[in-house]
Amino acid sequence: MVKRILHAYSNRFLSRWIVLVYDIFAVYITYIFANLIRHNFEYLTINPYVMESQSILVMLAYITSFLLTRSYSGIIRHTSLNDAIRIFKATGAAFVVLLGINFFLASRNTGQSLIPPMSVLTIHFLLTPLFLLGSRFIIKSIYNDIIRKERKKRMRVMIYGAGAAGMLTRNALLQDMFFQYEIVAFIDDNHGKVNKMLDGIPVVAGEKALTEAYVKRNEVQQMIIAIQKLDINHKKQIIEKGLELHLQVKVVPAIEMWINGQLSSNQLREVKIEELLERDPIRLDNNQVATDLHNKVVMVTGAAGSIGSEIVRQVLQYKPARLILVDQAESPLYELQFEINSTEPFTSFSDRALYLIASVKDRFRMEKIFSTYRPQVIFHAAAYKHVPLMEDNPYEALLVNVFGTKVVADLAVKYGTQKFVMISTDKAVNPTNIMGASKRIAEIYTQCLSNKQTQFITTRFGNVLGSNGSVIPLFRKQIEKGGPLTVTDFAITRYFMTIPEACNLVLEAGAMGLGGEIFVFDMGRPVRIFDLAKKMIQLSGLRPEIDIKIVETGLRPGEKLYEELLAGQENTMHTHHPKIMIARVRQYNKSEIERFMNELSGLIVEWDEFALVRKMKEMVPEFISNNSVFSRLDIQGAPD
Repeated sequence: MVKRILHAYSNRFLSRWIVLVYDIFAVYITYIFANLIRHNFEYLTINPYVMESQSILVMLAYITSFLLTRSYSGIIRHTSLNDAIRIFKATGAAFVVLLGINFFLASRNTGQSLIPPMSVLTIHFLLTPLFLLGSRFIIKSIYNDIIRKERKKRMRVMIYGAGAAGMLTRNALLQDMFFQYEIVAFIDDNHGKVNKMLDGIPVVAGEKALTEAYVKRNEVQQMIIAIQKLDINHKKQIIEKGLELHLQVKVVPAIEMWINGQLSSNQLREVKIEELLERDPIRLDNNQVATDLHNKVVMVTGAAGSIGSEIVRQVLQYKPARLILVDQAESPLYELQFEINSTEPFTSFSDRALYLIASVKDRFRMEKIFSTYRPQVIFHAAAYKHVPLMEDNPYEALLVNVFGTKVVADLAVKYGTQKFVMISTDKAVNPTNIMGASKRIAEIYTQCLSNKQTQFITTRFGNVLGSNGSVIPLFRKQIEKGGPLTVTDFAITRYFMTIPEACNLVLEAGAMGLGGEIFVFDMGRPVRIFDLAKKMIQLSGLRPEIDIKIVETGLRPGEKLYEELLAGQENTMHTHHPKIMIARVRQYNKSEIERFMNELSGLIVEWDEFALVRKMKEMVPEFISNNSVFSRLDIQGAPD
């Protein structure tokens, strides 16, 4: 019966005036109890007429105080510490006023029959907030225990972190409208907290809690990491351990991301795969980068792409005199313009940015841009990057990656650009595809142009997490569709780096370069794509091969099992930055390169793809096609 009534009215909120009437009634009841306690429950010794007349003054004092503090305006089912403070303020104010009246009338020796004794007032003051708060918390408890338990799914949780953030997380979970969270334990690395209780919940050491026996015994379904500043490697260990135990792992966002400074359960976010691949933050020599960019005219080609747009964001913060954003993709460039014009801290620099729709292979358009703006520093990120597509379109790969780079590089020399930083790729090392070979030719050409006036610098790194067309966004889409996840080969590995990390290193390498260098970045350890797929499925709360299959599809044209950062004949020299090295590469004769470029230029207009690729292989002898129609060119004496 009680459940039916509560369920029927659980979506309604009690009028604050009804709450006020209830509070006034509670004041009256507690006043009677105060008199009974004062007279040792010998009710025959109490004069009912005197008590009634005295209660009027008490009620008036409390009503006035309730109205002034609005202690009755809270939603009872959500009673909190703030509501308790308001009630204490209201009852305290009424008590002080009554004491004042009592002293005033007692000093004049008048109205004694209207004033309750000091002992009754004191007892009444102690009883009233206890009764008001007690009744509110009882109602809240009934609501939580009966109504919300019927509505919500049960979720048993461990919270990693027994500090302030852990307690705030616990409170947020208890307020959730969709899940009935049961906090099994707090996990903490501080052994001083272990084996203690936190609000009735045990604090357990990680080595005990993160075991299959403990999770199974306590039916734990989810783990929430609530430590704000946690070492990256330790965080990865915790997440991976949770995934091994088939737990859904969530993270409390940074405090500055909390809405209105308060945490709610719907702000808890899923762990991103990037967090399992990230490394310690890079420390930049900001002074050197600032000297290189501050008050300079900087141009970024391919500015709307994944790498280009992040370079734009980072360069803006060094306050260039002007930042020229060049890209042929209209919509992405518009989206970047909107972001810069409407997002802090970029809005204060937005007047420095100029957005130009242009293709790097259009010499006339690029010449006009150079002659008008005279860029002093260029970050050349414009390129075609998708291996299988470029294998089918070698003409476009050469036109943009080689001759587009040639256009920008030649104009940089002509108009006296100080630095030209080219964004290359690990696929340029021992290339097995058109894309990688085209980037290697671009590297060779720009190296040959380096002189005292214009310094040409190349930066070479692997895959960046979350970039357009990369494997992680693809896996996310496949998971959303219910699978399967497609992996070209179960043994395939790749290097990964976050976009901000890669662009940080590009700026640093550009600042330290003196011309002619190819900078190689420390990419960490290669990651097996099959393992990446499994972890992404687990992070989605699903089970690999049970809920979502992983399917091997075979290597695509031009694709190889593993990437390299250095060719066989190359080695590295260290720099002052531990994550940046200089590759020792084979040196080319400038006249020889110019002859090759002229021959390529002649071939490109003939639309003979095999002739083009043969010339590329002649220019880059280590270019051996893999799983491609052009593989027959690698067989000596093979016909076209």
